[in-house]
Formats: sequence, C-alpha cells, structure tokens
Amino acid sequence: MMDFLTQCRAIIGQTYVLDTPDGMAPFLTDQRGRFTGKALAVLRPGSVDEVAALVRTCVEHRVGLVPQGGNTGLVLGSVPDVSGTQVVLSLARLNSIRQIDAVNRTMTVDAGCILQHIQEAAAAEGCLFPLSLAAEGSCTIGGNLATNAGGTAVLRYGNTRELCLGLEVVTPQGEIWSGLRGLRKDNTGYDLRDLFIGAEGTLGIITGAVLKLYPQPKACITALAALPSPAHAQQLLVLMQDCCGSSLTGFELMSRYCLELVAQQFPQLPRPFAEPHPQYVLLELSSSESEQHAIGLLEQAIGAALERDVINDAVVATSVAQSAGLWQLREHIPLAQAKAGKNVKHDISLPVSRIADFIATTEPLLEAAFPGCQLVCFGHLGDGNLHFNVAPPGGMSNEDFLHNQDQVNRVVHDSVVAFGGSISAEHGIGTLKRDELARYKSPVELNMMRAIKAALDPLGIMNPGKIL
Repeated sequence: MMDFLTQCRAIIGQTYVLDTPDGMAPFLTDQRGRFTGKALAVLRPGSVDEVAALVRTCVEHRVGLVPQGGNTGLVLGSVPDVSGTQVVLSLARLNSIRQIDAVNRTMTVDAGCILQHIQEAAAAEGCLFPLSLAAEGSCTIGGNLATNAGGTAVLRYGNTRELCLGLEVVTPQGEIWSGLRGLRKDNTGYDLRDLFIGAEGTLGIITGAVLKLYPQPKACITALAALPSPAHAQQLLVLMQDCCGSSLTGFELMSRYCLELVAQQFPQLPRPFAEPHPQYVLLELSSSESEQHAIGLLEQAIGAALERDVINDAVVATSVAQSAGLWQLREHIPLAQAKAGKNVKHDISLPVSRIADFIATTEPLLEAAFPGCQLVCFGHLGDGNLHFNVAPPGGMSNEDFLHNQDQVNRVVHDSVVAFGGSISAEHGIGTLKRDELARYKSPVELNMMRAIKAALDPLGIMNPGKIL
C-alpha cells in the first residue's frame, strides 16, 4: 500500500498522513473505550477538494474509508474495524464558519466545526443555534448530521435533521455535490439532503452544511419537579404543553435511582429536595417576550400540576447558577454511571403516550431475568427518547454481567418493538447495533436500504460494515 500512502501524502502533505501507532491511537478507540480498531493510516485533509481527491484515491486502490468528526459517537460508527485495511478520514481540520446570514437566519459551516463553537458564533450575531448535547464541546456538526443527533431541545426545535437546510457532500466516487442552499422551500426532485443525514457516513462524506438559526430567547427558566410515577410525568407534559405551548423547550425524565447515583458519585452537586421521590422531571421554558412572561407561564403550570396532584413538589431556579446546578444533575447521570461501573445501555424511542406502560412492563421482565439488577432510566421524555440502561445486580461482576448483554438487549428491544418503538433514537446504529437492526427491521426496509447503498456506493468503500 505504499503507492496509496504516497498518493495521499502528495494530496494533503506528509504531516497530515498519520501512519505510526502513536499518531493513529487517538483516532482508533471509541468514546467509551470499549473497542479499538486498526487502520492503514489516519488522513487529515484541510479542504473539500482534498477530501474529494482522497476519496478518488481510495476508489483507485479499493481502500475502505471511515469518516470521523469528534469521535464522540456511542455505537462504534466512527472507528475502523480490526483488519488494518481501512483509513480513518478525520474532518477536524475543516473547521471554518463560512458565512452567517442573520436576515435569512442561516449559518454555513464546515463539517469539522465543533458544536459549541457554532453555538457561540450564532450567539455573537444575536442568534441561537439550538442543538445542545453533552458532548457539544468536542463533537462536530458533521458527526451530528451523520447521526441525526438529538439532544435536550428536540421538543422545541427538532433533531439535527430539522436544523439543516442544505449540505455539501463528497460522493463515493470523489465528486463534490454542493447543495448549500439556504432555502426553506425547494421542491426540485428527490431530497438528497435527507439521504445523507443519519446515514453515518455510509453513503458519502458531509463536508459542509447550511444550518437554521433562531432568535435568541429573552429568558430561560428552569425548574425541577418531583413526581410519583412516569405516568404522572406524561400528565405533566400534556399540562405544560397546554399551558406553555412552544415555550416549553426541555422536558427531561429522571428516576430516583438516577439522582441517587449522581449524589453518590458527585456529592458536591445540589440536592433540591429534602426527601427522595420516585421520579423527577427537569423543565426548561424559553420566552421571546420577557423573564416575567416565562415565570408567569411556569408558575401557572406548576400551580395547576400541584392542584391536580400531578406532582409532589417543585423547585424553580432563581438564578443562572441555580439553573446550571439543576442541569448538572441531569448531565452527570452518564458520568455517574461510568464511575459506578459498566452498564448495558439502550437509546430507545417510544410514543410518549406509551412510555409509562413500557417502563412498568419491562422493569419486571429485567428483574425476572437478572434479579437485583438496577434500572438507570432517564432521558428526553418530551420527544419520547429514553436512555434505558441496566446496571448489574449486587455481587455480579461487570464482566459477568456484560457476558449477558445479548440477553439484556433481547428483553429490552423486544419490549420496545412490542410498544411500537425504535431500538435507536439518537445514537445511530454503527457496528454496535447492526445485528439488532437486522433483527427488527422488516425485509422490505432492509432491502430498500441495501438498494440505496448499492446505487450510491457500489464498491462499498464508505464506512464499511456500519449499519448494514
């Protein structure tokens, strides 16, 4: 493969072709540290033309190509396999914000832009880019688009797909498709943009995007409500939507065990209630009018919820620091899990109306299969997305429990499908859930997906082995 690497060096320069173990190491292990692949090299192009030229070189030599942004994915979608025959294509150097059009409410960016930098650039122009998730300080917008990332504001603004108007993509043939049009309406044939969003780099490489911007809210108000059950959380969601409409931006469900876990691992974080409660909901309202308007909406809704016995208690943040403290409770759940030990994790979605019944049905099934196991259930209840994670019973080692991962998955995923849900809400499929996808997708769906893959990437060089 020396000729191949020589050509790559001629395209992007010696410095940006990494082929030593130390140089490649940061790009080969997944974010959770569960899997380390091997690569022929890591390629770090600095322009769209260089990406296209590298793809053409991969086509010539039949080399599989794994696109990678911030490598914060959770389903092994951005790391190579163990064959050592693939290359990682890091887009981290494509990190320019090309244009901000405040009147059109759009921003055109390179795929390697870090999400937090996009948020900050929008804010500097008096605008809001609302995508927000735990990895925003290191994930890139190209990866967000490739996985159709969700986050905490989907209830109000939608997934990443809803926040994108146009794409620039390098095809599996090394051609550049420029669809960077900031149009809300464009009915001129097939929506090619939607083919690449959520495709996890298996159909082409996203190199640029036109993103939607929104007005900055004049106020954001955060509250934490304590509830008797997930069914009461569903009732609270309906009540909040009736009272607050589109001002309701976030609605995060957390079980008692989740906050107990956070308290054990991060005792410095606030404990808003003197007594524990079975469930909690973190609420966020944003107002385009004023802080008083947002507070009035929230007080009206909380008052109605208390009056109807939908909630047991609530605390409302009265400062930015208090609001940040409440959000830290939610954001530290995955960190607390990692410190406490291994979990079998599930990123699932369900019709909001069926979430309480799903939890009530599935928890006993897990308890019967693994007596004493702990359910770490939290997530974006407002859009039906739960992180439904299972920790080992006391006395069982992490390793022994992980040997039963397939059985745990079967209990959870069978129940998800029975309730009309999806086995992947916002993390994607990658390699980790590839076999599960084949089990739960219909043959018709899988055949259509394979036909699209074969038509666009007949050589199968784009992120080989992912999704299909």
